[in-house]
Amino acid sequence: MFQKGLKDVVAVHTKIASVDGEKGELRYRGVLVGNLISSHSFEEIAYFMWHGRLPGGNEQRIMKEKMIAGRLLPQHITAIIDAFPNDMPLMDAMRTTISAYAHANFNEQTIEDQAIMLTAALPVIIARHYRNQQEKPIVEANPALSHTANYLWVLTGVIPNEVQIEALETYLKLTMEHGLNASTFAARVTISTESDLTSAVTSAIGTMKGPLHGGAPSAVIELLEEIKAPENIRPVIEKKMKDGERIMGFGHRIYKTEDPRSIVLRDTCIDMAGKDDWLDLATVAEKEIITLLDIYKPGRKLYTNVEYYAAAIMRSIDMPPALFTPTFSAARIVGWTAHAIEQLSDNTIFRPQSVYTGEWVD
Repeated sequence: MFQKGLKDVVAVHTKIASVDGEKGELRYRGVLVGNLISSHSFEEIAYFMWHGRLPGGNEQRIMKEKMIAGRLLPQHITAIIDAFPNDMPLMDAMRTTISAYAHANFNEQTIEDQAIMLTAALPVIIARHYRNQQEKPIVEANPALSHTANYLWVLTGVIPNEVQIEALETYLKLTMEHGLNASTFAARVTISTESDLTSAVTSAIGTMKGPLHGGAPSAVIELLEEIKAPENIRPVIEKKMKDGERIMGFGHRIYKTEDPRSIVLRDTCIDMAGKDDWLDLATVAEKEIITLLDIYKPGRKLYTNVEYYAAAIMRSIDMPPALFTPTFSAARIVGWTAHAIEQLSDNTIFRPQSVYTGEWVD
């Protein structure tokens, strides 16, 4: 059987996550993602993805220590980042830097410890190159801050407030895993050759870089900026409908009902009502846009996807579009490494067949 792009072909049995498009469910290791992220930190859920259980008291302390240690980039890594030209795109800088972690001391660690180090390091790598691009002084990691808070700190040099931390952390936890997407598949294919974890993550970053996968919710930000205020929602959306324009942030290739990630992000925005104008506008606009979509596109069942509220959250914390896909990657690295660990636990190299369709020359 031939399926172009391997669409709907089952290639992996996994215990890491399940995506049910019909029910609109995303589960991490069997637990509904909304239930899991409401009571656990990014670090705890990352541990859960790697080990299949939440960390106990001592495990949690050790995990925190290792994450903090991972933020301290080795000297050869900082030298590589600082040598990049400022016009080098962030995703390219990330890919090259991560590949440089493959050295003896790193490779001697367990694969779980490697996963911790790469996950802890990636936000600092992103921030260092980004600040070099902006010709701003480097901000060193702060061991007193959580993983998410430290990311905002090293990006801006300003201690983030609780609203910013909660908004970004919710996004990071919701996007750390989403089944056998293109970048996760790339990571599993690479590690299936019994290559190393840095190669698997490098493959995943190279895949995430493509606009058909990583993309960015910039178009949703443009939509919200065009709307500006609640009274403009209907006229702006009706004009786009009449002009045949797509309303960005609505509809999903997998989910046939509401994207469960967008539901959690929406709830986060609602909980922050009155604390941020952008989050308030997004929640009001969503209701009006859904109503108009039902009128202008009856039967299509177009629901809000994760990019809609991701855009609102990114805008609320003043994160520029250049950082959207890198930030997405800083979350998804947990899923990439979890899948790599699982692949090696019962490994078979990926080797699908191809069918020759060219000419025969005798």
